[in-house]
Amino acid sequence: MANACGPCIGQWKRHTDDPERKNSIVTSFNRNFAKRADGNPNTFAFVASPEMTMALTIAGDLCFNPLRDTLANADGEQVKLSEPVGEELPRNGFIGGREGYLAPGGAKTEIAVDARSERLQLLAPFPAWDGEELPEMPLLIKVKGKCTTDHISMAGPWLRFRGHLENISDNMLMGAVNAFNGETNCVWNRSTHTYETVSGTAKMYKSEGIRTIVVAEENYGEGSSREHAAMEPRFLNVRVILAKSFARIHETNLKKQGMLALTFIDKSDYDRIRERDLISVTGLKKLAPGSRLTVALHHEDGSSESFEVQHTYNEQQIGWFRAGSALNAR
Repeated sequence: MANACGPCIGQWKRHTDDPERKNSIVTSFNRNFAKRADGNPNTFAFVASPEMTMALTIAGDLCFNPLRDTLANADGEQVKLSEPVGEELPRNGFIGGREGYLAPGGAKTEIAVDARSERLQLLAPFPAWDGEELPEMPLLIKVKGKCTTDHISMAGPWLRFRGHLENISDNMLMGAVNAFNGETNCVWNRSTHTYETVSGTAKMYKSEGIRTIVVAEENYGEGSSREHAAMEPRFLNVRVILAKSFARIHETNLKKQGMLALTFIDKSDYDRIRERDLISVTGLKKLAPGSRLTVALHHEDGSSESFEVQHTYNEQQIGWFRAGSALNAR
């Protein structure tokens, strides 16, 4: 495989005489943690370049060093492998033991992207926190049941828009189940008083300067570490994800994008949230590690109620929130 992004869900159907035996593999696929390659926890996966992987495959020996070791050819002669050649390889050969990274020297390079491109779009920094609380945000969606990163930002044909945040945001939460009607990609739009798509509703609210909140159940954001699942809500002006619990990597991704990832203290408070609520989050001005925030529900019938929620932000992550994202805080 190319030493770039590849399949990461254990898609190799590997047959072995004893799956309990500890074993090693070498692959150019850029995932080497347990069970990612073949689903076997007894496999130790090592990552190498495509060229090194092929050399070890030909040799059949993990100790083989193609720079100095030899192999027997069909005539029984000891020969060395020739250095690989190809248009995609370095013109001047491989760099021996030196880092390929070059630190920026201060020169500015203009990147030109066609404004008509559907696949590429230059990113603009997300705005910093304005120092105020978050009053009366419409509920964008109350998610029922499992909501993975694929529910939040689907893969497949959508991946062609990975370099265009605005276009790929059209898939935001389209696979999530609305707790109020049991449907996907169908939420109440208080601006049109009709049911609309999730991203379409969010885009309308954003155009009106309205911030929104998403409410979810357990392990929100499980699955792949898909950054777009955090970037899309941020781009579409979702300011808070309030869940019963988060998948660890996704929670960190939300923090990096300047989002508020909050969890219920009393998980039964999830049931108190109604479809047409306006929801306020206060306590941000005193946000600190271990602090609690207050969520107030303003119901359509004029009644209101409130409860406390918690977070896991440390000082650095609070800095990300205040700056608008981790990149802004550099």
